[in-house]
Amino acid sequence: MKFKYILSVIAIVAFTQNTFAQYSQDAVRFSQTTTGTTSRVKAVGGAGTALGGDLSNVSGNPAGLGFFTRSEFSITPGYDNNKTEANYLNNKTTTTRNNFNLNNAAIVIYNQLTKPAGADKNKGWLSANYGVSFSRTNNFNQNIRYSGNGATSINSYFASQANQFGIDEGSLAGWAYDHNLIDAYALTPTTSEYRANNVSSTAQEAIYNRSGSQSSVDFSVGANYSNKLYLGFSLNFTDIKYNSFNTFYEDGNVSVIENNTPPPVTRAYSSAYSQNQVTTGTGFSAKVGVIYKPVEAVRLGATFTTPTFYNIDDVYYESLSSKVGSNTTNNSASPDYQLNYNLRTPLKLAGGAAVFIKHFGFITGDVEYVDYGTTHLSSNNNYNADRIDNPEIKGLYKSAVNARIGAEARVNSFFLLRGGYAIQGDVRKDNGSDIKTVSGGIGLRFGQYYVDGTYAHSSGNQNLFPYDIGASSPAAMLRNTSNNGYLTFGYRF
Repeated sequence: MKFKYILSVIAIVAFTQNTFAQYSQDAVRFSQTTTGTTSRVKAVGGAGTALGGDLSNVSGNPAGLGFFTRSEFSITPGYDNNKTEANYLNNKTTTTRNNFNLNNAAIVIYNQLTKPAGADKNKGWLSANYGVSFSRTNNFNQNIRYSGNGATSINSYFASQANQFGIDEGSLAGWAYDHNLIDAYALTPTTSEYRANNVSSTAQEAIYNRSGSQSSVDFSVGANYSNKLYLGFSLNFTDIKYNSFNTFYEDGNVSVIENNTPPPVTRAYSSAYSQNQVTTGTGFSAKVGVIYKPVEAVRLGATFTTPTFYNIDDVYYESLSSKVGSNTTNNSASPDYQLNYNLRTPLKLAGGAAVFIKHFGFITGDVEYVDYGTTHLSSNNNYNADRIDNPEIKGLYKSAVNARIGAEARVNSFFLLRGGYAIQGDVRKDNGSDIKTVSGGIGLRFGQYYVDGTYAHSSGNQNLFPYDIGASSPAAMLRNTSNNGYLTFGYRF
């Protein structure tokens, strides 16, 4: 495990006079988006690259717009239930978070191209259709809580910061020193190092509250050539809203010298280290897509998505509160640290196939390749991204393959049944896992109107480190599960 690369408590650590924010985890967090889709495509595992003729094509493969022969509109509200089971120092806890949202809304306008009198209406360019959609592409809403009794202390992390950066006034290490949580210990008559003042095991608890989302507005066009070749292009404008408030609590005993009078005495202490982050940003990308029908029953699709170029504003502050013995409580807090930076996410390549079995339904699948190690932060006058963050991205993250498969069965002209399975490849080189999703749904058709409902269950594992003290760093082993419901209401006109 590359402990030396693990960040403290959340994806951002102390940003004070002597330390600096690290944004590598946020950069990859904001790169892990999914394509906005209707309930129908969600039910088949999200495998929509080769389907065509679904409103998901506005944000997915724009070539699929060429399949439309009528205009269409749909709206898809969603419900998310996120549960996190944590095992920390052999103690298990569970937290949940629920929220409703607008997951997708899209419209396609059918535009048949005029042809000369007497021309074959099934040859050449037949239509150029236009679409606009709103999609929720990332969900940050999550509560995490873990606790336990351990042999290590966050004070050792504060001491390592002091040894690395000093204890200047206003720094995190300076606060810990002023609060008597750490002190300088002599190594030789002329040298010393900072160490935690702990003399016993500690009781620890961490609480994380995260909220926000990423969303995308897509403008797409797709054309149909001879009912065989379909081409599409889209422009995507994205938005980030991410809030994180986390507090790490610790109780234990420390050895301190009171009133500058030796010898040291042992006193109980309690501390709370809090971090707050508010991040907003906007970005843009482009996508080109193609679908080809070698025979009527088979569709082959592919998309290329450019990197998304973001401009991001980040506001961060931290605080440390502690009480040692019967002394009054010490409270230290930083001002708001603000930074504006640019982020480039990885490009994406996807390919898929769909096989239609007459009027009975279809089977579809696709794969997507994303190299998260190419995520890049740009330096500016206030921020050197190449000092730690960009090397961390290359050291911690890797390429991933996302695979999706699903099927739809038409039971009759009114009722459809769907199911799917997807694997989102693990982006971490260590301390993570693939995210696996099982989905199922139904579709109801009422002439020009339709309703689709989908349930999806996702799960994955992750190790979270509350603080970094090298090989002794404790880890919270998290099991994240999501139970999501989607309901699409559509109208063809």
